[in-house]
Amino acid sequence: MRSEHLSVSRRTFLAASCSGLAGLSFGSPAAAAPQNPEPRGPRSARSTILFFLCGGASHIDTWDLKPDAPLEYRGPFQPIATSAPGVRLCEHLPLLARQAHRLAVVNSVGATVNTNDHHGGYYYNLTGHEPDQSFRTLGNNRTPFPDDWPFMGTVVASRRPPHAELPNAITLPHKPSRPPYTRPGQFAARLGVEHDPLYVQGDIDKPLQFEAPALVLEGSVSPRRLAERRGLLDRIDAVRRDFDHSASAGVWSRQQERTFSLLLSAKTTEAFDLTREPEPIRQRYGQTVNGMSLLLARRLVEAGVPFVTVFWMENEKIASECKSAGGWDTHGNNFNCLAKHLLPEFDRGFSALVEDLAERSLLAETLLMVTSEMGRKPKIGDPRSGGTSGAGRDHWTHCLTDLLAGGGIRGGQTWGASDRLGEYPADRPVTPADIAKTVYHAMGIHDLEARDRENRPYNLLAEGRPLVELF
Repeated sequence: MRSEHLSVSRRTFLAASCSGLAGLSFGSPAAAAPQNPEPRGPRSARSTILFFLCGGASHIDTWDLKPDAPLEYRGPFQPIATSAPGVRLCEHLPLLARQAHRLAVVNSVGATVNTNDHHGGYYYNLTGHEPDQSFRTLGNNRTPFPDDWPFMGTVVASRRPPHAELPNAITLPHKPSRPPYTRPGQFAARLGVEHDPLYVQGDIDKPLQFEAPALVLEGSVSPRRLAERRGLLDRIDAVRRDFDHSASAGVWSRQQERTFSLLLSAKTTEAFDLTREPEPIRQRYGQTVNGMSLLLARRLVEAGVPFVTVFWMENEKIASECKSAGGWDTHGNNFNCLAKHLLPEFDRGFSALVEDLAERSLLAETLLMVTSEMGRKPKIGDPRSGGTSGAGRDHWTHCLTDLLAGGGIRGGQTWGASDRLGEYPADRPVTPADIAKTVYHAMGIHDLEARDRENRPYNLLAEGRPLVELF
C-alpha cells in the first residue's frame, strides 16, 4: 500500500466496508476464541513469520541431503559445511549456511496424508490436524469448509489483544491457490471469519508494490470524506440492528471497525511502503516478490503484528522449465530448476531475514519457521514428466524438513533424522501437530480451549506436544 493510494472510489469503498460480510458463513462468534485471554507460562516470541514454500520443497535436495544413498536417490547436489558444526545444507544455500548457527533443522517431520497431494499437505502443515476423509473423496474439489480446523496463525491472532492499527494475522503476497482450487487450512474457519488473515497481494513484475484489494483507496474520495461516509453508515447500521439481533451482527461490527481502522491509519500505509527501506537492504533480500515479501514481513513484525505468513509466489515464467506452476512442485527438471531459480532466490531472501532480525535485536522475540505442504519423492523420476530422463521428483508427504529460528529456539542444531534414503522419519519422528504446538509454545499460548456454536468447550489441537528440547 503506497501513500498515493489514499483516495477511494465508491465501488472500492463499498467493497471495503463490506469486507467481512461475504464471509460470515465461515464461522460464528460462538465458535470464536476468547478475545483477550492471558497466556500462561513464559513467552519468548512476540511475533511469528511463517515462510511456506508452495508446491512441495524437496527436502532431500536442500536440508536433508543423502550423499551416501544410491545415485537414483541422492541427485547431484552436495552438502556443505556451515557456521554450525554438524549442520549441513545444500551447496546452493551458501548464504544460509553462514546463518546455520541460528537455525534448528527438524529433519523428521512425518506428514503423511491420505491423498499424498497438495490440498491435504497444506491442511496438515498449516493446522496440525490430519486431513479427514473428505480430502480423499473430493480431491481438488475439497475447498475450505466453515468447520475446518483453524490455521495456526489465526489461533495465535485470536489469542493476542487486537493490534491498534493492523490485523493480528497478515498473509502475503498471495492466497494459494487460484479459485476454485483455494487451499484449505489457511483460514480461521470454525474460529470465526473475524480472525481470518488480511491478504496482501504482491506482483511478480512490481516487487515493491503490495496492496490489499478490498482496502486500496482509489479515485477522488479522500480519507476525510471516507470518515464522513462512516457517519452515514453508522445510521444505516442502527436501522439494520433493529431487524437483525443475531450473533452475526457482532461479527459485522468487528469487521467494519477493522476495515475503517486500516483505511484511515497512516501507520498502515507506512508499514507497507518498502520505498522507505534503504536500497542496500532491498538488494540484500533480493528484489523479487518473495524477497520483498520477507522484507515486508520484517516491517510488519516491527509494527507489532503477531503472525505474518509469506506464501512463496510461483513465477509462471519458469513453469515450463520446472514442469510445475513455477514454484517448488518440481515434477520435472528438478535439479536445474532448484540450482538456477528456486534455491538462489530462497537463499538470498531467507538468509537476509535471519541476519536482519539478528542485527536489529529482534530475532530473540521473532519465531521464524520454514515449511511446505510436502517433501519430494526421494527416488528420482516422475512418470508424468518423462520418468528418470525427466529428472523430476513426484509428491511425497511422508517426510519433510522444517526450519526454525529465533523466538527462543536454540540455533545450530538438528532434530531427528530420516532414513538412509530420505523416505521416512527414522529418529525422533514428529508430526505437524508437534510443530504447531511448538509454535504455540514459543508464542506463550498454552490454553487452546475454544467453544462451539452451542457454547461447548473443545480443544483446538489435542494432538502433539511442543518440542521444548529445541528451546
